[in-house]
Order: sequence, then C-alpha cells, then structure tokens
Amino acid sequence: MSTLKTFRSGGVHPPENKLSENSPIEVFPLPKQVSIPVNQNLGAPAVPLVNKGDVVKVGQMIAKGEAFISSNVHASVSGKVLKIDDMIDHTGYKRKAVVINVDGDEWEPSVDRSAGLKKEITLPREEIVKKIHEMGIVGMGGATFPSHVKLMVPEGKKPEYLIINGVECEPYLTADHRLMLEKGEEILIGTLILMKGLGVEKAIIGIENNKPDAIRNMQELAAKYPSISVQPLKVRYPQGGEKQLINALLGREVPSGKLPIEVGCVVNNVGTAYAVYEAVQKNKPLIERVVTVTGYNVGKPANFLVRIGTPVQELLVKAEADLENSGKIVNGGPMMGKALNSLDIPVVKGTSGILVFPADLSLRVEQRTCIRCGRCVSVCPMGLEPILLAQYGERGMWDLAEVNMIMDCVECGSCQYTCPSGRPLLDFIRLGKSKVGQIIRNRGKK
Repeated sequence: MSTLKTFRSGGVHPPENKLSENSPIEVFPLPKQVSIPVNQNLGAPAVPLVNKGDVVKVGQMIAKGEAFISSNVHASVSGKVLKIDDMIDHTGYKRKAVVINVDGDEWEPSVDRSAGLKKEITLPREEIVKKIHEMGIVGMGGATFPSHVKLMVPEGKKPEYLIINGVECEPYLTADHRLMLEKGEEILIGTLILMKGLGVEKAIIGIENNKPDAIRNMQELAAKYPSISVQPLKVRYPQGGEKQLINALLGREVPSGKLPIEVGCVVNNVGTAYAVYEAVQKNKPLIERVVTVTGYNVGKPANFLVRIGTPVQELLVKAEADLENSGKIVNGGPMMGKALNSLDIPVVKGTSGILVFPADLSLRVEQRTCIRCGRCVSVCPMGLEPILLAQYGERGMWDLAEVNMIMDCVECGSCQYTCPSGRPLLDFIRLGKSKVGQIIRNRGKK
C-alpha cells in the first residue's frame, strides 16, 4: 500500500505519455516576426505604449497593465513595430497584439544576461512585489494570474505556507519537469524570493512520483535551504490544481468560493518561481518560456525555450510534426487544453505545451444516452455532480447551476474522460460556468 500523499477525493490516472521527458531544454531560434498579445494574464488587457514604426529592444515594456488585476507586457525581440492590430490568439478570438519585425537581438542594458547564479536576495519585501509586477510575471502553470497580486495578502489574512507546484499532472507535458532538472537552484532561490515577498517562513515543493530524477535533484539542492521541503506525491490527476495540491500536502480544504489564502496558503508554479528568480535577481522580464512540443505524430518531441510571440507553426516544424496526418493541435495538455483553429497563433506566457494528435485520436467517441453509472460523480475532485451541472448548462438552467456550485468546477475534465457514454460534460459545464459567472458579475454591479 502506497504511503505517498495525495488529495482526498476523486481524480483519475490517464496514460502519462511523457514522450519528451528526456529531451533537454533547447533554445529555440529567433523568429523573423512575433505577434505579442497585450492581454496575457487572467485579468484586464495591458495598454500599448508603442506605436507603428517604433524601434524596440528585448526587455522593453511595450504595454502597461494599469488595472489592479493585469500584467505588463515586454518586447521579446528587438526590431521595428510593424503594426498594432487585432490578431487571432490561443483563445481563437481576435485580440490586440503588437507585431514586431525582428532585427538582430539587442537587449535592454538593464537586463543581467550573465550566466552566473545570483544567490543573495537584496531587495526588501515591498520592492520584491514591485519588481515582480514591473517584470510582468504571471502564473506559468496555465492560469496566468498576475503573480504580484498573489503576494498582496488581504487585510486580516495570514499566510503560513508557500506551496510550489511541480506536479505537472497533465499527460504529455514535461516543461516543468525539465526546469526542475536543469534550473533547480534558480527555482529554489525564486522560492525564497516569493517567501520573502509573502512574509512566510515555510515552503513546500510538491512533485509527483513519476519524476524521480526531479524529486532527487530538488531534494539534494533543497538540503541547503532548511525552510524549503520537497514532498513526493502519488500520481493522480488533477493534483496540480491548487486546491487539490493544498489538500494533498497539508490536508486542508479550501472552502467553496474561496482562495487558498483562506487556509493560510499561496500556490505558485515552478515555472513562476524560475521567472521570479530571473525578474528579481537578473532584472529580466517574462519574455520567454519553456514549451513542450509533443505527440505521437511528432518526430522529435522537445522542450523549447521560446520567445513570447513566436508562431506555433515554427515550433511544430522544428519538432518535425507530421501535420499532414494529424487531426488536432491542442494548446496545453489533453485534459484541460483546447484545440487550436490556426497555427499562426503566437506562443504566450501561458503556453505550456503544444500537442499534435493523429487523425484517428482526434475524433470524439460516439455520444450515447447517460446510463446513470455515477462515474463522473466518483472522479470529481471537487465533490460535484457533473452530470447534473452539464444538464443545467445544456438546458440554460442557470439558477440551478449556481445553486449546485457550478463555479467550484476546476474544469479538469475527469468527468468527461471517465464517461462510458461519451457525454460532452465539460463542454456544457464550461458554458454554464461562463453564463453563471456573468450573472454573478452583473449582480455585483447593481
């Protein structure tokens, strides 16, 4: 019997398919042109600071996040601004983006590009939060919540633990795995910076047990940092969800509709910790990230360090993806990711992976009548009734959806994955969440 920690209820274990776990991080070549969306966070779009014809350098701020929940955007390349226009991004909708024609690779002189590790943390707490804001750091696990906002603890709340998410429970994705192997010390220093910014004395890094090399490396490195512990976890999806991770590591339950700070925790991804290290210690904005490009139709599954704004098409060509015999390209993991409707869309701060599925695996199974087996209920990590929520979403029964806590759904897809009848449960739940969320926001304005 396994003694490894995990969350209390629900969850599934899909095939892991970590095809690129042994592929070292590879610096992706500079593209000829980038399209950098001004909204790359879970909040308000940033306001452009540049105009057509302006010459920019790598690391220069090109859009300012002026709202409370927003994030600054910086040039990932040097060159001339071709235009500021509405471009299709990863959501499938047209959003404002700054298009830059690349000319050389000239960086802002304020960015420390030296290879040496910088251990000493000299900035005080308030300056750390300010620097993370200035450098445009967001959650790198996919949610892209502005990182500086997480450090601004509401009055009356007291954080006890910083939790660093190294779970990477989505099948196929290996970007975080490779970061923990290749940039472990930087992640630990980034963790110390976040701890100082948050005002806590304890941090836990949770890593699933299917990454024994990452666990071993991080534990060996963390031995020098007594305030940071590394905890192996049982492999179980969706353990990377912050509420599930808190439950697995500390046994605490985040109340319905509340944030992790309610139980004394703040959660950040390992990629975020690394970006924070670069921002605070090297004065480097978030202008590039590690992206996994993988799938059984990919000749060379890879983990690329990619400049923000690079077209996805170029990553697929470099990884030798067989696009002719592919049926679907997915942004993110197979459980929570969404299919792309164009290969011209750019890599953004939240792009953790690009998956290529062969045609025969791209079609949904035949949809049949629900057999009332209850599997969707048993695997829901939030203790919800997905079949009911999906029915409310399908039939537009928004009041019942809200009463039955549709907003607590984390959209992990476990219900749809396990449904023997092929019901599109998550599709209708997402629809319901969108409508109920809109109703709640409108109610708050009255």
